[in-house]
Amino acid sequence: MATAKLPTGIELEYQTFGSASDPTLLVVMGFTAQMTAWPETFYEMLAGHGLHVVRFDNRDCGLSTHLDGLKADAMAVMGALQSGEPIPEVPYTLSDMAADGIGLLDHLGVERAHIMGASMGGMIVQTMAIEYPDRIATLTSVMSSPGDLAVGKPTKEARTALLATPPSDRAAFIESATQNAVWASKRYVNLDQLRSNAAFAYDRAFYPEGATRQLAAIYASGDRSEKLKSLSVPTLVLHGCDDTLIQPDGGFRTAELIPGAHLLMLADMGHDMPEPLWPMMVNAVVGHIRTA
Repeated sequence: MATAKLPTGIELEYQTFGSASDPTLLVVMGFTAQMTAWPETFYEMLAGHGLHVVRFDNRDCGLSTHLDGLKADAMAVMGALQSGEPIPEVPYTLSDMAADGIGLLDHLGVERAHIMGASMGGMIVQTMAIEYPDRIATLTSVMSSPGDLAVGKPTKEARTALLATPPSDRAAFIESATQNAVWASKRYVNLDQLRSNAAFAYDRAFYPEGATRQLAAIYASGDRSEKLKSLSVPTLVLHGCDDTLIQPDGGFRTAELIPGAHLLMLADMGHDMPEPLWPMMVNAVVGHIRTA
């Protein structure tokens, strides 16, 4: 792993797989998810198809820059959106997070890359494609939405689990991860694996403060629908049929908006990445990149 120091002052922890001489696939993770949320085996599978895969911790997460002390009121931003009032100021938006990704490509000397993002990461890569179309070869949006509050709504149970304050005690934090089963694949959910993932994430970088700022960034960035309609970037949309955190209509709407986008709905996938589905996902992503 290595650290990229961007001109903005943000430092991004990142890791690469495969040869730098191969086409680059930049992978962007979701809300509060460290780059290690998907196991190295998954990235190695992608690299095995001749891709230079790059993953990184988003700002305010993992080992990248923590913007300690900056205040954000995500619920106030959501309330303003719903009432039509002016959006309160936030520390950063998805545009800033998209610029982080472009900054990492600059650091690596990559002029044009394939990009894939999951959940909030999907929102970030959509923003990258909108704002930096000349830098993007293909777009893959996974279990995400266009920012339209009418689609991709979480169920009440999933929203409650998402917004719950994580325990600071390690043992309690690990056990609380089982609540994430509410949005996981119904067929492949594994509570022991959820606990194991939580233990690794806690030990690597426990930083709950960043969650509010990331959530505020999502809300403050608003609806991308109109801008997605003008995208000319080859796009693949992947979404799980079991997803209760960003329900499937978020994926349907994303694919509907982007001209020529291909939609792949995966049975037995929730808002997670079950290992039995990795070959299907890897083949879909690699096929999309090669076709483009």
